[in-house]
Amino acid sequence: MTTMANDVTKTSTTTVATAAVWSGVDEGFSVDPQPLPELRVGEVLVAIELATICGSDLHTIAGDRPTPLPTVLGHEAVGHVVAIGGDALGPDGRALAVGDRVTWTIGTSCGTCRRCRRGIPQKCTTLRKYGHEAMDEHWKLNGGFASHCHLISGTGLVPVPDDLPAAIAAPANCATATVTCAARRVELDAGDVVVVLGCGMLGLTAVAYAKDRGVETVIAVDIDPARRALALEFGATFAVAPEDLAATAKEHGADVVFELSGNSRAVQSAFDIVDMGGRIALVGSVSPAPEISFEPSGYVKNLTTVVGSHNYRIDDLVEAIDFLRRTPAQQLFVDLIPDAFDLADIDDAVAFARTGAAPRIAVRPN
Repeated sequence: MTTMANDVTKTSTTTVATAAVWSGVDEGFSVDPQPLPELRVGEVLVAIELATICGSDLHTIAGDRPTPLPTVLGHEAVGHVVAIGGDALGPDGRALAVGDRVTWTIGTSCGTCRRCRRGIPQKCTTLRKYGHEAMDEHWKLNGGFASHCHLISGTGLVPVPDDLPAAIAAPANCATATVTCAARRVELDAGDVVVVLGCGMLGLTAVAYAKDRGVETVIAVDIDPARRALALEFGATFAVAPEDLAATAKEHGADVVFELSGNSRAVQSAFDIVDMGGRIALVGSVSPAPEISFEPSGYVKNLTTVVGSHNYRIDDLVEAIDFLRRTPAQQLFVDLIPDAFDLADIDDAVAFARTGAAPRIAVRPN
């Protein structure tokens, strides 16, 4: 391996990686050898320790979300640095080294465009997202369902403590950081009564994170009794079915509402139950869905704030890792993820993920 500056730090004699290449609904996956990249300045090669299958991966596999092809899916992952092109810096400005355990932002940012300067680098005008882009001659290992991932310039890298289990470190750069970003955007406060709509991976994380932030009352809502039971284990004060939400919110309040399901009825309920001066974070609605309606004057007089929250900044990912390290719910998060499938069995892993039997299914290199 060489860089343009002929300055690569590496620790491995491996020259070939393995990747589960996705070629569309008709052709599916093929687990193929791929050459390791010639790193350019500012790029990093990571050996994947573990990756998890996100809901957006399943949407792509089902044909519900257009994705350039062929590609390597998977953006939730953790791994170890095996090669660096020039220098690679962590969020605190310190240099990373070969052997460091890291996670990384779901996409790149240039740091100089108007969006980056306005504090929304996750919407950079030159954004490239892992697990969402077509493979090209330089960037073949562009997703987590592989033995290695090629991190290109503009990617934020965050160190991961060695004692943090891989099963919960992998989803940090999607599910966990998405929650910490949404909490920042609605200015979550310990004195708030929090409502969490949807108790999948995002919702359970939101419950635990609200408790971590000192919130006393968390109302979790889901149609599935098993998920409601899990929400109680993660710290929810109440776990109710959607039909019981209005009465529960009327009795206890609803200062901050996290909508994490993307279901239009759930979105509508957020507007229906939010309290005076309350804040709504719309997070789950990442695909087109039926419209909702509301009469504006009520929300004007109610002083309601509504924010959309999609992906995150690098400081949100730093907070996500810190939260996962300190939360007393750490073992509960580990227990959400069954034993990992081998990469060679990616089709079996996806089939199991589609059953919804667990919030996340993990894949590891063979």
